Amino acid sequence: MIYRVLIVVVALLGLYLFYAGLRRLWKRRFVTGSLQGMTGLALMASAAAVFLMLLNLHTYARLTHEQPLVEMVFTKIADQHFRTEMSFAGGGVRVLELRGDEWQLDAQVLKWKGPANLFGADTLYRFDRLSGRYRDIARERGGQRTIHDLNENPGLDTWRVVRWIQRWLNWVDAVYGSGTYLPMADGARFRVSLGTQGLIARPANDAAEKAVARWR
Repeated sequence: MIYRVLIVVVALLGLYLFYAGLRRLWKRRFVTGSLQGMTGLALMASAAAVFLMLLNLHTYARLTHEQPLVEMVFTKIADQHFRTEMSFAGGGVRVLELRGDEWQLDAQVLKWKGPANLFGADTLYRFDRLSGRYRDIARERGGQRTIHDLNENPGLDTWRVVRWIQRWLNWVDAVYGSGTYLPMADGARFRVSLGTQGLIARPANDAAEKAVARWR
């Protein structure tokens, strides 16, 4: 915050000196007017350069940032039958059952551009569904499927509001679907976050790491 204040102060000082230099030039005081004008321009250029540098660093930090979304813990009920407890970063817990060898989480992602990035707007997401998958294709075609709808929007639907605003302000860079899947195992814990390329799932304990190692 203090850097922004200093940039504004330097820019205003440069603007004042530039204006004072123009007045002196108007009064035919060419030497002092030129010095003040050049000094003012230099200060404004320096402030602009520092601002652009800080903006670039801020953008880089935001692009490399991962936003935690949900933690999932699996308990085996029977062969190819699991229960998962989903603890969401924003609050709330859901317990669901899945059939198969793998779990898949899908979401819709909205990325901003232009002024929205300058204002610090975060990438938006909305969970779509959680489903079970079978490794065997034949089993996937004919086996018992489980798909859970995660897109519950009681009250105001923020996603629809943002899409409506897009009609008037061209601040949305992209809207796309993103999914991630990993194997299920008894006692396995996974964490899902949102990165620059979409959803990212990682094992969070030994059981999950062993399941991923066997799965590769």
